[in-house]
Amino acid sequence: MQRWKQYGGLTGLFTAFLAAGYWGFTVTGGALPWAKRSAKALQRGVQEGGGSLVDFGRGIVVAGPIRNGGMMLEFGALVLVLVVLGIGLYVYVDRYGGFEDGERSTR
Repeated sequence: MQRWKQYGGLTGLFTAFLAAGYWGFTVTGGALPWAKRSAKALQRGVQEGGGSLVDFGRGIVVAGPIRNGGMMLEFGALVLVLVVLGIGLYVYVDRYGGFEDGERSTR
């Protein structure tokens, strides 16, 4: 495939997704609803207390709905699965992946 076709296709795809994103942004009212919610949340947080954002003495900070909904076991299992998957992929790529100098394509 010629390079100009690749860049043209990528530009067309980028333009289509940019147009779809702009359309969705304008149809849903833009950023105004989210800005109002964020402002209320920030104001409520400032009024309730002013603790530090990161406090290592408290342990792992988990979002309120997960903690209050009794989903800590599921959350922990998901984190464990992702950690094991990441380590497994690292070992797989280290052992079987990669290219030798003779296998690498020069195109």
